[in-house]
Amino acid sequence: MEDVLRMMFAADTPMPWQAVLVSLLLSFTATVAVAVTYILTYRGLSYSRTYVQSLVLGGMVAAALMLAVGNNLARGVGILGTLAIVRFRSTMKDPRDLVFLFASLGLGIAMGVRAFAVGLIGTVLFCGTSWLLAWSEFGSRQAYDGLVRLELPSAASQEAAIRQVLDGHCRRFVLVSLREAAQGEWIEHSYQVKLKVPDARAPFVADLEAIPGSRAVSFYWQEATMDL
Repeated sequence: MEDVLRMMFAADTPMPWQAVLVSLLLSFTATVAVAVTYILTYRGLSYSRTYVQSLVLGGMVAAALMLAVGNNLARGVGILGTLAIVRFRSTMKDPRDLVFLFASLGLGIAMGVRAFAVGLIGTVLFCGTSWLLAWSEFGSRQAYDGLVRLELPSAASQEAAIRQVLDGHCRRFVLVSLREAAQGEWIEHSYQVKLKVPDARAPFVADLEAIPGSRAVSFYWQEATMDL
């Protein structure tokens, strides 16, 4: 057992199958931890199960490549040339997804070159930092809670009634747009609003629906529309 461990940490010696198995298992463990952290801290609408699986598989592939290359320059050049032929055209809208993918590949590389201490400590710190940022909502800056839309007849002016409802429920609001609907018979009003009580969305919408002539009242929460 001591000989196996010595060969695992010695970069210049051929690796036995036990060392390869340990590297791949540690890579699997680290990337699963990254994937679980991504799942539990994800916010948005563009969740992809295949992306989460790619986090695990990509890290293991990176570890296997590093194990195959070792200190052999010819192997490294050959693998680099092979990878240059493959073109990855997958696009990511969220930079956070790219960071998680890069972390998975980086941890796989660390396990592949048998830098186990770097890989394990990096996994713990990366996952812990991700949890901390998600829990503390670090970086969030919302001037408004959401967007409200409603339609009113173009013939009748209800500006005073709308302002009365907005003043009653909102700390601040701003008119985003006025748009004709139904060939000019209706006017669509769009406001960005900051509610006095964030959980009082239902009464707010009910008061807007109570305005004479109003229809198609809808409220879009800021957190639910940030990826649209």
